[in-house]
Amino acid sequence: MRVSKFLMACFLASSIFISCSDDEPDGPKGNYENGILVSGEGSSSVSGSVSFISNDYATVNDNIYSTVNNEELGEYVQSVSFDSDRAYIIADNQNTISVVNRYTFEKVGAITLGLDTPRYMTIVGNKGYVTNWGATDNNDDDFVAVVNLSSLQVEETISVDLGPERIVSANNKLFVSHKGAFGSNNKVIVINLTSNQVEKEIEVKDLPDELFINGAGDLVVLSEGKTIYDANWNISGHTLGAISFINTASSIVEKELVFNEGEHPSQMTIDGNDIYYSVGNDIFSLNSNAAALPSSKLMTAEAGYLYGMETRNNNLFLLDANFSGKSKLKIYDLSSTTMLQEIEVGLGASKIYFN
Repeated sequence: MRVSKFLMACFLASSIFISCSDDEPDGPKGNYENGILVSGEGSSSVSGSVSFISNDYATVNDNIYSTVNNEELGEYVQSVSFDSDRAYIIADNQNTISVVNRYTFEKVGAITLGLDTPRYMTIVGNKGYVTNWGATDNNDDDFVAVVNLSSLQVEETISVDLGPERIVSANNKLFVSHKGAFGSNNKVIVINLTSNQVEKEIEVKDLPDELFINGAGDLVVLSEGKTIYDANWNISGHTLGAISFINTASSIVEKELVFNEGEHPSQMTIDGNDIYYSVGNDIFSLNSNAAALPSSKLMTAEAGYLYGMETRNNNLFLLDANFSGKSKLKIYDLSSTTMLQEIEVGLGASKIYFN
C-alpha cells in the first residue's frame, strides 16, 4: 500500500504540473500580432505596402512586408485575406498573391499562376476562392479561381459575369458582388460550393461592392448606383444606390433600402446587426431591422478622400487616402463622434484589418 500511495502521489503531482503548464499563456507569435494592419495600393510607380499599428497606437511600422522580406509587393495591393496562420496579400496588377506568416510577415510562398487581375479572396477550409477581372478588353473572361492552400496552386476556375469583386461564404455557397470592373454591373452571383457551379444570379442596384454577413445571417450588399455622363462628360443622370438584404438560404432579396437619386454611398462595414456607411464624408448608422434609411447622419469625417472604413470596440476607423504621399488612419469614438487618433500610413491606403 505504501508503494501504491507513493505512485499515486507522483501521478497526481505530475498531472498538476502538466495542467499548470498547459494553462500558461502562449508566447508572442510575432512582431505584428495584436494590432491593426492597413494595406496601401501604392501607385504606378510606387509599390503597395502594409502598415502595422499596435492596439495602443504607440507603435507604427510602415512597409512591414519589404522590411521583413527585403522585397516589394509591387504596385496596386488590392486586399488581404487571412486564415489561422497566414495572410494572403493580393496585388492585382502583379497577378500575384504573396503568402506570409500573419504575425511575423515572413514570406512562406506565393501564388503566381492561374490569376488574371485578382481582387479579393475568401477562405473555406483548405481552399481559397479568388475573384479575377481578367483582361480589360474582354468582358467574358472573368472568373473565380479555386486555390489549394496547401500547394498554393490554382486547381480550378469558375466562369462568372463581368467584374467580380467582393466574395463571402455562407450556407455552403459563395456570394460574389459584380461591380463590373471597368464597366458596370448589377448582380450578386451565387456559387454552390459542392459543385463549384453558378446556381443563381441575383439582381440588385448598379455597382454592388461591399457585402457582409450580418448578425442575423443575412447577406448585406451595398450598391453605389451609377453617375451617367453624356458624350462631353457632363452629368446627365444617376441610377439608384441601395442596401440590399439577401436571405442566404433562399438567395432571395428580402429587403432593399434605396437611396435618393444622386446619392452614391461608397463605404460600408458591419458590426453584428449595426451597419455603418458613408455618402461623401457623411457617416450614417443603420440597424439591420430598420425599415428605412436614417434621415440624419451620425457624423462627418475629416477626410480629403474617404477610402476605407471598419469598426471595433465602439471605435470607427477611417482611411483618408493620399496617392502622392502618406495616407492617414483616423480613429473616432462612436459615442461622442470625436477623433481619438490620427496616424500616418502607406500610399493609397484602402483596407483595414485587425490582426
